[in-house]
Amino acid sequence: MARYMCMDTLRFLLYNVHNAEELLQYERFVDYDRPSFDLLLDSSKAWADQDFYPYYREMDEKPVYFKDGVTHSHPILAKVMKDAGENGWLCPYFDYADGGAQMPYTIANATNHIIESANNNIPGYIGLTSGAAHLIASFGSQELKDMFIPNMAAGKWSGTMALTEPQAGSSLSDIVTSAKPMEGGHYLIKGQKIFISGGDHQASDNFVHLTLARIEGAPAGTKGISLFAVPKFRTGQGGENIYNDVCAVADFQKMGQRGYSTVHLVYGEHDDCHGYLVGEPNQGLRYMFQMMNGARIDVGMTATSTATAAYYASLQYAKERPQGRKLTNEGVKNMTDQQVLIIEHPDVRRMLMLQKAIIEGSLSLLLECSKYADISHCDKGEKGKNSQLLLELLTPVAKTYPAEMGRVSINNGLQVLGGYGYCMDFPLQQYLRDIRIMSIYEGTTGIQSLDLLGRKIPMENGKAIMLLTQKMNAVIADASAYEQLKPYGEQLMKKMGELQKALEYLMPYAMKGDYEMYLADATIFMEMSANIIIAYQWLKMAVAAAGELQNEARMYDKTFYESKIHTMKFYFKYELPKTRACLETLTHHDKLTLPTEADDDTIF
Repeated sequence: MARYMCMDTLRFLLYNVHNAEELLQYERFVDYDRPSFDLLLDSSKAWADQDFYPYYREMDEKPVYFKDGVTHSHPILAKVMKDAGENGWLCPYFDYADGGAQMPYTIANATNHIIESANNNIPGYIGLTSGAAHLIASFGSQELKDMFIPNMAAGKWSGTMALTEPQAGSSLSDIVTSAKPMEGGHYLIKGQKIFISGGDHQASDNFVHLTLARIEGAPAGTKGISLFAVPKFRTGQGGENIYNDVCAVADFQKMGQRGYSTVHLVYGEHDDCHGYLVGEPNQGLRYMFQMMNGARIDVGMTATSTATAAYYASLQYAKERPQGRKLTNEGVKNMTDQQVLIIEHPDVRRMLMLQKAIIEGSLSLLLECSKYADISHCDKGEKGKNSQLLLELLTPVAKTYPAEMGRVSINNGLQVLGGYGYCMDFPLQQYLRDIRIMSIYEGTTGIQSLDLLGRKIPMENGKAIMLLTQKMNAVIADASAYEQLKPYGEQLMKKMGELQKALEYLMPYAMKGDYEMYLADATIFMEMSANIIIAYQWLKMAVAAAGELQNEARMYDKTFYESKIHTMKFYFKYELPKTRACLETLTHHDKLTLPTEADDDTIF
């Protein structure tokens, strides 16, 4: 069986750390139980072993390409989309009324981790189709639901999100794609969209582009953006397919994820591109944020999964590769001794442990976010509202930390392999190329950092950060019950105090309206916050592991749980102390990145 992730760790996180079974109390999930969760996980692993992992290297060596108006994709994609439709993987968390399975988002994301770890090129096609269909299900009319969702759910049609334009990337207020209202109730769409993931390929009969555009006469900026469903082919009165005047004109050739198409779309070249308004006019960005926020969690999961596969590849190599000898008590090598496996060298163990600490901490955070999403959807009381606040606060971190530190993790894995890591014969170089885009997808690290410090921290007068502090304090209290964990809880408490000091220094700038000064080092604040939040995840894992060690009916052997506690200690020794450097930077009196009136080219 392919070794690209650990099912035991996934189950430990789901059941022991995050108590996914708690979700079964909600009526929405009445048809599920733990055995059905396990069946879904096992089915995903079997599917990943059969149709995902075997094609990972091949999809990089034979990438998507555009020729003669056609975007050529790998043949396995057609089979995967068909199977996904037939087996319900395209609408797992949708309402029954919309053709879904009402699966907890937590379990859906756990299954996604499995297939992303096997092959990060394919799941994006599935996820975008699911996200686009869910957006229509959430905000579209019944007519639009009937028009698009059945074929998308069946895997016959694909979905995309089309935001970026040549002149408007992160600045969506500068979108110029236009929508002209017509008598038939549709709109004529005209414009261009770039970097459209999954925007065209041979595995689908049709594409439904969820497109942001500006209705003629709409207000300027983001307040004038509407959302439209724009199919590649529309249905005529006789049921025939009619080309809808939207087409891919090129595919972007990328350094990584080469099996995942990314196209340039042109709308209305012949003034015959019909778009169908989703929801109300001028509310498009608000609607799209549902898909964008879900996509940010997806990107974090893709980064985590890619780094997970890289970890197990480098771990396997370290267990097989002999190199060097251990030093004697005299500090020299005995050349008559046999070479040792490189996993016996402390620095190799450090790099492997860093990989493990990053990927499992990231996965824990993503599953926690997924559970908050489930609770906020099901619970209409205070618990649901608080879960939504926590989800909003943690989403930029859950996207950014795995993307940035996942790259560090894979880079360490490549180093474990030495020269072989740099060679095409081994997969580490591909994992490193693939993960690089994750810190750019769905809002760069800078954008996520501005969101965290500029929007999420002040949200509802700081209520979200207070809720998170309460969660962390509760875990620290739990840790105090175990003698070996108590010092680490105290260390985390000190780091939370450092974060508070950073906010106390920054907040006065925001209060007096100096937002440039307040946000100038938002990325450093993100780095500091994420480090502390992942430490919280590790302490929570250690508490769960310590509890299981006292349980005679534990699921796994002692070494499994002891390894979690050991990795927590590693994280607290090697990673958590870095927050002090972030605090010094954030509170430093020199403001070196803000432009001034005296600026000229001499600085750069």
